[in-house]
Amino acid sequence: MTKILLVGCGRMGSALLTGWLGRGVAPADVVVVEPARPAFAGVTVVADAAEIPAAFAPDVVVLAVKPQVMAGVLPPYRRFAGHALVLTIAAGKPIASFRAALGEGAAIVRAMPNTPAAVGRGITVGCAGPGVTAAQRSLAAELLSAVGEVGWVEDEAQIDAVTALSGSGPAYVFLLVEAMAAAGVRLGLDPELAMRLARATVAGSGELLRQSADDAASLRRAVTSPGGTTAAALAVLMDETTGFGPLLERAIAAAEIRSRELAG
Repeated sequence: MTKILLVGCGRMGSALLTGWLGRGVAPADVVVVEPARPAFAGVTVVADAAEIPAAFAPDVVVLAVKPQVMAGVLPPYRRFAGHALVLTIAAGKPIASFRAALGEGAAIVRAMPNTPAAVGRGITVGCAGPGVTAAQRSLAAELLSAVGEVGWVEDEAQIDAVTALSGSGPAYVFLLVEAMAAAGVRLGLDPELAMRLARATVAGSGELLRQSADDAASLRRAVTSPGGTTAAALAVLMDETTGFGPLLERAIAAAEIRSRELAG
């Protein structure tokens, strides 16, 4: 069985661990390093790297701590990097920074998940660094698939675009719900009902898109009667200059630029 060392057990770390255990990973094969010491039945949880059982030899070290504290966290894990895969989900931290801290021989997979992982509906994109074997890449994909879909890019620079699109993307969807509900209130709806309508509409549409064999454009056309109410709204939203498309392009481009800035 694969032995996993999980460093950091906040929202994303907890989602991954829950997914692994749900897929049959034995609790005895997991050690978690987390100062808050969350309780997971049968899983060894320690507050500090110094408390990792001496006999524990992980096959993979999953780094799920905040990017801003990563540099201070890494040194104790250098001893594992010679034989274990290192899988990082820290936003904005390039593979080179981990190799510099853990050794040039370290096998690093950098991954960008998103928050729907908390309900098993996330999507994560990985990029394998130098020296990562096919078996290690397969292991990373298996671990990440516990919280949703998995994709890969070969060029690490594309992780910035992934971050802008899917990493930050849930916030765009939540903002859409907020804006739809606010528009309903301005039209006279009760705020609670407006939010309920917006929330259910977006959630239901997402599930329809997930289950349908049709693409998004086909589904949009299917609910748009010529000359009807949806067509009137889409005439505004699909304006080539001021519409939803150009606005999202600018927003995602801004996020991609900021991702590159954070990566240094």
